Amino acid sequence: QVQLVQSGGGLVQAGGSLTLSCAASGRTLGMAWFRHAPGRQRQFLAFTSRSGGNSYYADFLKGRFTISRDNSKNTVYLQMNSLEPEDTAVYYCAAEVSNNGAAYYHARRYNYWGQGTQVTVSS
Repeated sequence: QVQLVQSGGGLVQAGGSLTLSCAASGRTLGMAWFRHAPGRQRQFLAFTSRSGGNSYYADFLKGRFTISRDNSKNTVYLQMNSLEPEDTAVYYCAAEVSNNGAAYYHARRYNYWGQGTQVTVSS
């Protein structure tokens, strides 16, 4: 059993930046960030491999977000820049501890999820 504890988030003005953190209680393989806004489907945002050597992003982010991880702290980060009101959502980190063959952008790939953290971007 792995627990994921998220921190960061909050209220920021459009154009601002935020960094989200997600600390895992144990060893994980790939980790990812998703978000869920009211009235919209959950969206994949970013994935990082265990080593951090491979990262993938949703095309619509256009380079505004960066995922990174520190395995010495079992923590993954999401640096978010140039935030827009449309980025307002609950953000979730996710971790896989076994490979089930699902693509990195599918939620079903991940075994554990963080508690979610609200990000609100004001115009």
